[in-house]
Amino acid sequence: MQRFKASLRTSIEAWLDAGCVCCQKRLMIAAHGICSDCNREIKRFAYCGTCGAELVFDTLHCGKCLTDPPPWQQLVTISHFQPPLSDLIHAFKFQRQFQLDRTLARLLLLAVKQAQRAHGLPLPEVLLPVPLHPLRQWRRGYNQAGLLAQQLSHWLNIPSDNRLLQRLRHTPPQRGLDSKQRRNNLKKAFAINPKISEIDYHSVAIIDDVITTGATMAELCRLLQKCGITQIQVWCLCRT
Repeated sequence: MQRFKASLRTSIEAWLDAGCVCCQKRLMIAAHGICSDCNREIKRFAYCGTCGAELVFDTLHCGKCLTDPPPWQQLVTISHFQPPLSDLIHAFKFQRQFQLDRTLARLLLLAVKQAQRAHGLPLPEVLLPVPLHPLRQWRRGYNQAGLLAQQLSHWLNIPSDNRLLQRLRHTPPQRGLDSKQRRNNLKKAFAINPKISEIDYHSVAIIDDVITTGATMAELCRLLQKCGITQIQVWCLCRT
């Protein structure tokens, strides 16, 4: 199966002729997936190392997190949800362009490395992709967070566990809901896999594509903390 996947990826990359995923310009290094010009179009910003809110002053954390922090300890993100990054994410999630996983995961990897320098980010023991409901994953054909986690796992030499977290309810999409509706939408939507009797790690990074209100992350943190996991990071492509 691994050889088949590798062969399939090679065929896809050859078909794309190693062009930039945004502008199709020929790339010097095909594995990067995006040219330097388009990469510069992704507007990086200084953000709170806890919640990801954009910072106005030269500090590590925003005022809100100093008094009312979220249930996780650190957050890593690439940029705001705006082109060209938002276009790539939309194609990755909704247009079956799963081959974008490597390009997007590489951008997230660079954000992780930057967070290590800027915020003293420690690497976790395990990566946990946010699960999809089986029906939604069947329709899409893959879990986009799982593909990102696989790439990061390979590059960082950190295991990815896609069995611990389960999605029980096929909830409506979170898009368009306010914060209260999002919380209600997620009630009893997730669970810890009952087939896993023992969890032998204490620090994790939850992997997702886009974080908006943080309602999904808060619900997952609540479950993980009940299991004795004390150090939780959130790694996402975008923080809206």
